Amino acid sequence: MFANTVEFDFDRKLQRPSPAELRDLYRNDDEAARVEATRRGLWIAVIVYVLYSATDLLLIPDVAAYTIMARLTVGIVALAVFETQLHLDTGIKWLDRTSAMALISGYAVWIFPALRTVHTESLSYYMIFGAIFMMGANLFFSFRFVLSVISSSVILATFLLSLFAFWPTDIYALAFSAFYVSCFVFTSYVNWKLNRERYHVFLNALEAQIQQREATERGEALLRMSNTDYLTGLENRRAVDQRLRNYWKEWQVNGRGFAAILVDVDFFKKYNDFYGHQEGDRCLIHIATTIKEAIEPLGGSIGRYGGEEFIVLAQFDMKERVAFLAERIRSTVEQLSLLHEERRDGTSIVTVSVGAAFTREQSGAKLEKIIHEADRALYGAKASGRNCTRLFDPNDPNSSDESENIAALLKIAINQNLVSLVYQPIEEMTSKRRDAVEALMRLRTLDGSVIPPSLFIPIAERTGMIIELGRWVIRTTCHDLLADNHVQSASINVSPIQLKMPGFAASVAAILYETGVSGSRLAFEITEGLEMEMHSDVLRCINDLKTLGIRIWLDDFGTGFAGLSWLRLIDFDMVKIDRSFLHGSSTPRGKAMLQDIVGLIRNRGPKILVEGVETEKQLALLREFNIDYAQGYHVGRPSSAQTYRDATNIARPSAAPTPSA
Repeated sequence: MFANTVEFDFDRKLQRPSPAELRDLYRNDDEAARVEATRRGLWIAVIVYVLYSATDLLLIPDVAAYTIMARLTVGIVALAVFETQLHLDTGIKWLDRTSAMALISGYAVWIFPALRTVHTESLSYYMIFGAIFMMGANLFFSFRFVLSVISSSVILATFLLSLFAFWPTDIYALAFSAFYVSCFVFTSYVNWKLNRERYHVFLNALEAQIQQREATERGEALLRMSNTDYLTGLENRRAVDQRLRNYWKEWQVNGRGFAAILVDVDFFKKYNDFYGHQEGDRCLIHIATTIKEAIEPLGGSIGRYGGEEFIVLAQFDMKERVAFLAERIRSTVEQLSLLHEERRDGTSIVTVSVGAAFTREQSGAKLEKIIHEADRALYGAKASGRNCTRLFDPNDPNSSDESENIAALLKIAINQNLVSLVYQPIEEMTSKRRDAVEALMRLRTLDGSVIPPSLFIPIAERTGMIIELGRWVIRTTCHDLLADNHVQSASINVSPIQLKMPGFAASVAAILYETGVSGSRLAFEITEGLEMEMHSDVLRCINDLKTLGIRIWLDDFGTGFAGLSWLRLIDFDMVKIDRSFLHGSSTPRGKAMLQDIVGLIRNRGPKILVEGVETEKQLALLREFNIDYAQGYHVGRPSSAQTYRDATNIARPSAAPTPSA
């Protein structure tokens, strides 16, 4: 059902190699470094071996010419063979064998001419240096254990043969034999220990690499998840916002303009109510996929902007091209001929309304302006009967920018009673009590028209009016419901602008003192998003609020990547999982995704609340996952404060647990 969704099992482990595969990996581990080390070791060994010619001249001068010639011959041949193999890229296994043969040959080729000396007493002491060759095989070179034992055994055998041939005394032979055998046993044991230690180091390093890859995959999956709409597989709002910022910056720096096109499915609520949510989801997927295929050849990108609304971005600013792309989107959806029998406007198929805007030379222009212009054009398309396109025209009075009007309205909203609050209940899953609510702000115009929060909240934040409105929301919530115990606790959405404002925590403390409400009965919801910067002022403000007893919740978790970082930095009392994960849980993949998110949060410790509960089946799923709290239309719709006051007057509830950590 879901299109191009992002899936990842956070408990998935990469497959570990079998013992045989581990041995092969170990043999081939870091071969380049081992080759270089072996090459350097052989050159040093040959140079030292040849320099010992001076000792030959001092101790066995009568055969020194032969032994020196033997040393030079072995050294030159060994280096020549080694460098040839290196040039032919024969591999470390053969290079080690060549080095081992060089050690054996170096000792054997020297000892036999040396035995012909008449300076037998000097040679009897000189022969002790043969142990150096054995030590070289076991300790100086990093041979594998079997090769080191074989080569050192040959050196030991060569010494024993030469010793008994050389003769001096039985006691001498016995003492030197014991010394050489002891050296052989000791150095072989040390070599075995070193090889074992190298193997363990290799295993630890390999496990660390595997764990790093697992962590990287999890991070990449989370990043993809944070940028992808779960239902349609399109870019989500976070990814669209980032693309918008990139386009905007490129326009500001290089003058390369772009268009923003909003696409809204006509009468989609009627479609959803009549055909069901699953068919509604299929409809959105079909539309999203079709639009994407239509616009990508033209250089456009599409994302889901919320609900049944999509946004298309394209880097061109010619009016004709923007109008052509907008009409292509509209006609492409119309040609799908998806049946929609619940419409009452004379059309029986699914259509879209399209509003477009593009960058123009404007003084003081801001990024949100182009989106607002596209939104106004979309409203114009809807007002014109839907299934049509409108291009924002700044000279058309019907398309005028209303953001300044809303900004002016916000300045008088509190004094003119244009702003109000409704409260949506929150259910504690174990006790099924609904003694907690979320305060939601509403705004209407002077003539009574309702302005959606998605429109006036960004303007309030941009103009700074959110500061005054935020204080009003906290004070009103305390007066409405908390001061007289109509509900046990309430959560309030807090803007990042408020958290950055100096003295915000102090102003909250003043409101609590004024209303006589304990801070433990309030929770502040921080929405995960790009606007929230993790600087010290915000973190300090959050700590001050927690000192007042106020609980801190993370809202809409899963809609942005920033939430993972916030979970690491802040000890949240509650995490609210975005409704999209619950609505997508009707399939096994969607259910697994929700379960992964729940597990990820639960491992960090906060309580969990899931938004958007609309059916008993969804509520049952939350019970299955042992979710702590639920919120949505099935739990309770937003109501006025009077509704809660009336209910309290009928039967005041006893104290009950409130959503807390």
